[in-house]
Amino acid sequence: MIVYLQSLAIALLLLFQTAANAQSQDIVNKAFTKGETLTFNVSYFLFNAAEAKMVIDNNIHYINGKPTYKVDVYGKTLSIFKLFYVKDNWGSYIDTAKIIPYRSYRHIEEGNYRKHEVIDFDHKDQMAYTKLYDRENEFIKERKSHAIPPNVQDIVSGYYLLRTMDFSGLTKGDKIEIKGFFDEKNYNLKLTYEGMDDISTDIGDFDTYIFSPEMPSNKLFRGKKPIKIWITADENRIPVKIKASMFVGSINMEIVSAEGLSNN
Repeated sequence: MIVYLQSLAIALLLLFQTAANAQSQDIVNKAFTKGETLTFNVSYFLFNAAEAKMVIDNNIHYINGKPTYKVDVYGKTLSIFKLFYVKDNWGSYIDTAKIIPYRSYRHIEEGNYRKHEVIDFDHKDQMAYTKLYDRENEFIKERKSHAIPPNVQDIVSGYYLLRTMDFSGLTKGDKIEIKGFFDEKNYNLKLTYEGMDDISTDIGDFDTYIFSPEMPSNKLFRGKKPIKIWITADENRIPVKIKASMFVGSINMEIVSAEGLSNN
């Protein structure tokens, strides 16, 4: 179950990378602001397996003098799945105007596995500098530098860029090419627009856009496009449902709470 949750988290975060083109201009953002919290229930078969949160800090933070949103994504196992112990934190400091990351981090605790990593992005020189910490997150044990594409997104920031985009011109079957930096590598991913759907959730009923990422062949997910995400067609552009088809069962992620939305 740990492998499934971790792999789904990576796949979903890859889904949120939407920097198909370099963004040198300020972005018009009416979808989100500081203080927003989205909470999701994650189920596996009929079991309530985990809880996930996406949190924008109440304060503006400055990285090298530039104002940023501090965004954290949290995930932890629940009920009987606590036996497998997953407690993860993925975060990013995102420029409030350009919606690009200046710093990102991962704090992963899954069973006996630990990983603590910080990445600083230099978009001017197109470099990413990674620092890997020891198990206790006290000392740097490894430093590396990597060339990156212009204004590349990290595993969290890309989703927030996605929320600023206008999907009204898309037709079913359209594809978006994606560029991002994850796990010390640059990557490309394709998203397919699957059309629209009406969704009922714990926080209300929504018209939604549906997207699916094309996944490489692997031993966990079933089919070429095993993941679907439903994003509201209102001004907030929040994800309300995600479904992943596995070789054994499926994982469903549904929103249960949304606080601090920019548009009510």
